Amino acid sequence: MKNTLLLVSFALIASYSHGQFWQTSDIEKLSGAVNTEAEESMPVFSKNESILYFVRTFDKSNVGGFNDQDIWYSEKDANGDYGACKQLKSVNNKLNNSVVGINSAGSAMYLINAYGGKKDFVKGIAVANGSGDTWSSPIKIDIPGLDIEGDYYGFHVDEDENVMIISYAGPNTLGDEDLYISLKDNGTWSAPLHMGSTINSTGFEISPFLSSTHDTLFFSSNGFGGEGDADIFYVVKQGSWSDWSAPINLGPTINSPKFDAYFSHNGRQAYWSSNRDAEFSDIYRLEILYPPLSISATGTDVTVYKGNDGAIDATIDGGVAPYSYAWSNGSTEEDPKNLVKGEYKVTVTDSRGQTAMTTVLIDEPPLEIAPVDVISYENLQFKYNFKYNKNKLSTSKGKLKKFVKEVEIQLKDGRGNVTIRIHSSASTVPTKTFSTNENLATKRAENMKYDLIAYFEKKGFSDKVNIVISTAEVAGPAYEEDARAQDKYLPFQFVELVTE
Repeated sequence: MKNTLLLVSFALIASYSHGQFWQTSDIEKLSGAVNTEAEESMPVFSKNESILYFVRTFDKSNVGGFNDQDIWYSEKDANGDYGACKQLKSVNNKLNNSVVGINSAGSAMYLINAYGGKKDFVKGIAVANGSGDTWSSPIKIDIPGLDIEGDYYGFHVDEDENVMIISYAGPNTLGDEDLYISLKDNGTWSAPLHMGSTINSTGFEISPFLSSTHDTLFFSSNGFGGEGDADIFYVVKQGSWSDWSAPINLGPTINSPKFDAYFSHNGRQAYWSSNRDAEFSDIYRLEILYPPLSISATGTDVTVYKGNDGAIDATIDGGVAPYSYAWSNGSTEEDPKNLVKGEYKVTVTDSRGQTAMTTVLIDEPPLEIAPVDVISYENLQFKYNFKYNKNKLSTSKGKLKKFVKEVEIQLKDGRGNVTIRIHSSASTVPTKTFSTNENLATKRAENMKYDLIAYFEKKGFSDKVNIVISTAEVAGPAYEEDARAQDKYLPFQFVELVTE
């Protein structure tokens, strides 16, 4: 075991989902003034990561001298590096001092209890209030039934201040040091519970590190094999606090043939302590390379004309859960339903701020009408597509002449009466002549009704022909300042007649 008197851990600032580990950059020794010829370990960050707290040992400027263990801190500069370091005087004394957690508000700092005023202080944990470099006198926390044997032990308090993991040798320890858990209920901490034989070996398990979701635990051990003296592992919670998956080694990028422990990460970089390059430990880090985010989607078309039973099935690849969705129709669901015909765009954002976009088209069946040239005595149809702003036809020309003549023949052949329904439409291309597209669609319908009434009155069938305007609407794709795109807008500029 590494020659450090107190072994501690700290709260996880950001977690990854369900024990998965990341792709990473190469490792680097922390730049700036943090690492020296002394020993640096146990990095802990303030809530906004602007301050790095760490432990420095074997430095003659420590309060208790060369063999003392003091808390130091460094503020992040504009380049994201931690520069000049200072001792955290408000909580350092001649005994061994170390930080074991900071709450989410940044107002409570948990420390190894070295504040009883006596050298043979009761082994345990204390809490101080404050922020930055100014903290109150630490107050001992009562953990019932805590019975620490030996000099090596540590604590981890999560940022919500409800879970405490302790590494120590006790009455029922399997090896040198085991992991135990204590939970806070109504302000009182429970007696430590052994966390089980799956993660506790006959060696030592130290520097525990729990994810903010309480489902992934990192720790260092020499009892599960690996790269060297002590390696960093992680396990995933299976149910109770004593039920975990088998430990998984973080691999040779992070673990070395020497001592590796005190793993932490802030969501973008991972930090830990190692003496891989020297007698004493330094603090190392690497960049976390999250998988790139992408999205694909397939649409299910509407089943009937003008229906609203369309749907979209989106598929995420990469990124880091949870994901949020922003659809162009206002939906925030992953798979929107009850959709009408149209174009739907989505932007998905993952928990790391990565974004991806895609577009889905939902179609619908056409209105079920017979072809224009098919004439039946039971059901006659006529349709004419207008050019821009045109709105009037003649009953004495073209296919409209043929349509009204066929209606006349039916009536002469003995058909009792006929209802002619008018459907008219205008596209979304703006019209100055008629003020609005709705006015243009209405004008087309009214002109047609007027001409039909006049025609059948002249033929003597006004009492047998009922002319009805059924629809006058604006339809088609949104206008994109491309009025000359006739293939795009012409299908939505029409008048249609259907007999019944």
